[in-house]
Amino acid sequence: MSHFALKEPPRREDRLNACIAHGATLGEVAGRRQRCCLPASERSFTQNSICLLLPALGTMNSIPNSVVLMHGGLGCGSSCHGGNAAVRGGNMQRWGVVKDGTWLSTGLTEADVISGGEPKLAEAIVEADRRYRPAVIFVVSSCVPGIIGDDVDGVVEQTQPEVKAKLLPVHCEGFKTKIWATAYDAVYHAIGRTLLPETKAEIAPSKPGKTVNLMNMSSMGRVDELELERLLKALGLAVNIFPVFADPAGMQRMAEADLSISTCPTHDDYMLNHLKEKYQVPFILKHMPIGIDNTGKWLQDVAGFFGLGPEAKELIAQEEAELAAALKPLKSMFADKKAFSSAGEFRALSTALLLAELGFEVVGIRAFHHDEFAEVEYEKLVRLTGQEYPLNIANCQPFEEANLLRKIQPDVFLGHMNGNSTAAKLGIPTHVIYNTGLHYVGYRGAYELARRLYRQLKNPRFNANLSRYTSLPYQESWYRQNPFKYIVTAGGDSE
Repeated sequence: MSHFALKEPPRREDRLNACIAHGATLGEVAGRRQRCCLPASERSFTQNSICLLLPALGTMNSIPNSVVLMHGGLGCGSSCHGGNAAVRGGNMQRWGVVKDGTWLSTGLTEADVISGGEPKLAEAIVEADRRYRPAVIFVVSSCVPGIIGDDVDGVVEQTQPEVKAKLLPVHCEGFKTKIWATAYDAVYHAIGRTLLPETKAEIAPSKPGKTVNLMNMSSMGRVDELELERLLKALGLAVNIFPVFADPAGMQRMAEADLSISTCPTHDDYMLNHLKEKYQVPFILKHMPIGIDNTGKWLQDVAGFFGLGPEAKELIAQEEAELAAALKPLKSMFADKKAFSSAGEFRALSTALLLAELGFEVVGIRAFHHDEFAEVEYEKLVRLTGQEYPLNIANCQPFEEANLLRKIQPDVFLGHMNGNSTAAKLGIPTHVIYNTGLHYVGYRGAYELARRLYRQLKNPRFNANLSRYTSLPYQESWYRQNPFKYIVTAGGDSE
């Protein structure tokens, strides 16, 4: 039975045997493959985590003509404020309109927890439809309704005849999973069950030609979309981008494409398998087009599907020659420099490959979780960079990161905007590994990242000065211990 026949998607722990707790060298992880990190592995001490609601909101708020209605406490929507700049910028870049995300909350109280929040949810759905007249309303179930047993899907089914908007129930109960990448499955699940046609025959034929779905589940900003569009159009392919900032009325076109192409296997596998099973749309789910070699492999796979191998080979040769000339004056800065990469699994690994291609010595990688899709990336890294440096699987846990960084002392740390403070306070130059307004993907992304790192390393004084006046809350005794001391395997042994 398809997962899409269920009301909510399965946890990634169950579907992919994903895990969040492991520490070893890269070679050990690559050698043991999926056995490297058992789902039952845990920490005897955990410092913090991320709720899957956070990445889900980032995608849902990007959908034009939509309202995100959170069923839960008011605090569950607070992250929408921080992510709104990306929503405004994305709308402007794609649609020429500066528009905020629209989110509401049922604001459940203690009384609602006792008596149930279903009546309040039904009222909120009707009011959101009346007030905003959106095309879709994402009805998001957070922890509280999950705990007290509110039937969110039942309320949606009963209320749908009363409103014009299409109602999409999205299950983001944070307590159900520690693999917050399950959020991507939750959003795709809602889109697939509600906005796609029952059969492929229901779709009116669109313009002729070879068409691809370029999947962007918050994997990149508009500048990176344009880079991949440029490369795909050079092969004569028409490109549709889903789901961020895509018109809800056009989502059904996912089912009519000739091919779906992932930009991040961590994000996309759930929907791409559904498109193949139900609508016979084949897909490519292998490389993330970050890095020189990875971009070439990504293009070759797409071109091979359409019988465009010679055209792709010529395009790749031309792009790589231009890039090599542009990088030549920058690469001397990177010689003998040590780099640490920290992000979601595929982005961390792909960026580490790019750093090695630029001439850095990769000395550490930190991935938010581990699953089967990244095995090929581990093997690439072993071949390109060696294998005797640490790889940490950790959903946050800055205490492990601080320990590793003190021991390794990299020359530059690449992490997410909200995840660079530990390295910065240690005096390590930091650079953001993902920002919707910056280039990272394709050949343009490789050059732009190198250009920014060149400037960063040329004047690294800011973080050096910062470390003189700030400190981290860890004792010296912790820095002398094994950074993976609190990771416990399924058998009960520490790493």
